[in-house]
Amino acid sequence: MIACMRPLGTPEQLEARRRRAIEMLDAGESLLSVARALNASVSSVHRWYQAYQAKGSKGLAPVRASGRPPKLSEVQRERLGELLQRGPPASGYETELWTLRRVADVIASEFGVVYHPCHVWRLLEKMGWSCQKPERRARERDEAEIERWRRRRWPHIKKRPERRP
Repeated sequence: MIACMRPLGTPEQLEARRRRAIEMLDAGESLLSVARALNASVSSVHRWYQAYQAKGSKGLAPVRASGRPPKLSEVQRERLGELLQRGPPASGYETELWTLRRVADVIASEFGVVYHPCHVWRLLEKMGWSCQKPERRARERDEAEIERWRRRRWPHIKKRPERRP
């Protein structure tokens, strides 16, 4: 079995290769000799020539592979961003922490689209979100008392270098 692979080169280099094939064919060379010279298959050279005959130079231009369409539309992604901005409690969670599983659940309930939690991260990255580690601070924290402690008590506790005679 022969694996089909895209040849090496930029889209511009591959287009130049196709244009060279057309020049060689127009000069009277055979499909086989052109294919050998350009390290291509005969069927590819024939396909390039047919595209050139049908569409002219535009038929040799590189075509961007579209890939799989996104599961969520642009509008849905914007709506998801709004939902995430509100925070997890607005979506029924007790803590202020978004997890990939929670985001996947929100996507499924809001849009009817199923994402595996591991793939939610790609979507969030495309939306400009990044991983954030929440700060662990007590709710009862008294900033003024902490500052007072730092100014008064800490200097007496902190180790100081020994004085040398």
